[in-house]
Amino acid sequence: MDASQEPGELLPLSPAVFHILLALANGERHGYGIMQEIAAATEGQMRIGPGTLYRSIKQMLAAGLIAELDERPDPALDDERRRYYRLTGFGRRVAQAETQRLAQLVRAAKARQLLPGAGGATGIEGAS
Repeated sequence: MDASQEPGELLPLSPAVFHILLALANGERHGYGIMQEIAAATEGQMRIGPGTLYRSIKQMLAAGLIAELDERPDPALDDERRRYYRLTGFGRRVAQAETQRLAQLVRAAKARQLLPGAGGATGIEGAS
């Protein structure tokens, strides 16, 4: 990764990458824990499989968005094969930039009354 790279240069993020960043925003997790966090946070609407997860993790490590931890929890409490990941400072800035981009899109959708509760229209009523 180029140290001078701006977070916005990586946008838009794929849904899988964005959800992985969100899952790591509150602390480190191992791969299976990331998958569980994504499913829980989205109430099961978003599930990523191991192939997507580890392909995304490989790309995110290369881009400097996340880092693999050297230290591990107590081996008696954890499977030694698990790899733990954490968000980097750059990864947090990229997640923030993507969040701002998505918030802007939501504001535009609300202004066009495409969201339920935005001016009372759902975007479906009266459709022909």
